[in-house]
Amino acid sequence: MSTVEGMTTTSPLPTPPRPDAPAEPGLPWPALLVLGGATLVMVTGEMLPTAVLAPMSAGLGVTDSAAGLLVSIWAAVVVVASFPLVHLTRHLPRTTVIAGSLVAFGVASALTALAPSYAVVVGARTLGAAAVGLLWSTVNAHVADLVPDRLLGRATAVVLGGATLGMVLGTPIGRFVADLAGWRSAFWVLAVASGLAAVLVRLVVPTGRPAAHGSTGEQEPGGAGSLRPMVLVTVLVALVLVGHYGAFTFITRLGEPADAALPGGMGSVLLVFGLASALGVALAGKVTGDTGRALVVATAATAASLLALGAAGQQRWLVLAAVVAWGVVSGALPPLAQTLILRLAGPTHRTLAGALIPVLFNGGIAIGAAFAAGVVAVGGAGAVIVPAAALVALAAAGLAVRGAARSPRTVARR
Repeated sequence: MSTVEGMTTTSPLPTPPRPDAPAEPGLPWPALLVLGGATLVMVTGEMLPTAVLAPMSAGLGVTDSAAGLLVSIWAAVVVVASFPLVHLTRHLPRTTVIAGSLVAFGVASALTALAPSYAVVVGARTLGAAAVGLLWSTVNAHVADLVPDRLLGRATAVVLGGATLGMVLGTPIGRFVADLAGWRSAFWVLAVASGLAAVLVRLVVPTGRPAAHGSTGEQEPGGAGSLRPMVLVTVLVALVLVGHYGAFTFITRLGEPADAALPGGMGSVLLVFGLASALGVALAGKVTGDTGRALVVATAATAASLLALGAAGQQRWLVLAAVVAWGVVSGALPPLAQTLILRLAGPTHRTLAGALIPVLFNGGIAIGAAFAAGVVAVGGAGAVIVPAAALVALAAAGLAVRGAARSPRTVARR
């Protein structure tokens, strides 16, 4: 009790927490690790032909370029097949779709291992790419359903960490198996891993929450779940990926001066880039506030690191430093972009956003590689850096303008 100018007031007492109040949920680690394992299997399968290029092309009696074309075919099928397959399976439980996609991917890997001819391999890889397009789309949406919005960035980073490990570890392990027991054995191992992942998804991953979690962490003028801001960000991120993957297509040429700086040559440079990318994914998972601002910073830093790589010339340690910086900042791009797109989509458009993400990334790979090939054909590998950096910088500017123009945002308080 207190008295102020003759008036008696009662000071409010702090309200003790209710003993029956539910604890705030954390990350569902078992489910996220299983889904991360699924992305590891996916990315390993996508890139495996590049790892076993020489023995695979010799075994099938085709040229290296024909075997390498399997990766381009894969990306094109993912772009074309993702939306129709998501539409066809929209009424099925997502865990059923994820497990079924992994089974189909395992069947495609087994067919590749058994294939008597290049044509059969193309058919099997087409099936595998369609399965992965559906798998990526469904995993993206399901992760957003498993966690509250404030944890979406961390959850996305955990799952995409599996994809990064697929590049860093899965592909080299596939080559090791091929060297040890033949390229077909590598695809058999992939088939078995896919089956195991499907079983774990059914046993460990919950079906998820109902569609609505409440408000999203990034609210736009059109309201949470408005299509326009989501599409705008998607287009700008696609521009980033065209520039980034265009330069990355020729990383073995651009980073060539650094191969003398490390034992193991270019293989070690690629490993360092992969590990730096994994660090970038981990750093992106630490972002709990304004994802849009963090994406602008990572995008601008990617453009700067590309320019630094070009300016390093033949100085091997400077080139290596630029490659490391490029790996860290570009590694942060996918989880930040995916988190922002899913937040902007909201529960209403989450399935659409999930399907957009693999189309976006595979389209960026395909267009970026074609764009870079045209530039390199005219001016050599070094000529790709400036236009690639310019595309990334343009996208960074667009993302910054978009962030400055939006109405006051609300940050999730769950």
